[in-house]
Amino acid sequence: MIVIGLTGSIGMGKTTTAELFAAEGVPVHDADRTVHELYRGEAVEAIGAAFPGTVVEGQVDRTKLSENLAKNPANFSRLEAIVHPLVQKRERAFLDEQRGAGQPIVLFDIPLLFETGAENRVDEIVVASCAPDIQRRRVLARPGMTPDKLDLILSRQTPDAEKRARADFIVDTGRGIDDARRQVRSILATLRARNFEAGKTDNA
Repeated sequence: MIVIGLTGSIGMGKTTTAELFAAEGVPVHDADRTVHELYRGEAVEAIGAAFPGTVVEGQVDRTKLSENLAKNPANFSRLEAIVHPLVQKRERAFLDEQRGAGQPIVLFDIPLLFETGAENRVDEIVVASCAPDIQRRRVLARPGMTPDKLDLILSRQTPDAEKRARADFIVDTGRGIDDARRQVRSILATLRARNFEAGKTDNA
């Protein structure tokens, strides 16, 4: 089974790219969605203890947590120490399930793939990217987003140029959805051919 790690800086079209892989039949494990679930379940007690006032009505209030982190960015490492092991536990369960189902290719959608060392848990890295002006326009159009907030987010993310340099494949999302879909299909054709050749070698 080939495990793809998909990443990309904020506003680069990573979520859309993950959806394109899913549309081609690739099972996707979404790290962000998993974190949202953990904020309503397993991680609540630990986060509430580490960040007083951030738990409201039994779940982590993301706005309050963001405010806490903005005031003290050093707290990001404390939060990651709580959340990342729980995310990885969910990842392993997902892999076991998909391997049992005989899936040849799966995808981990991980925003902070390089920042958290997750590149060591995948076989191929796909980076969603686009021109900086497109990225900034997309992000600043989001409700509640400000230039300062964007700069804080980008300061915690590996620069796009470095991501591209470390990628096995790049999906340029700046040329529209149809073009991105063609790129995704091309990547999958390459990986499926690689799987086929590996299978022939194993059976030789």
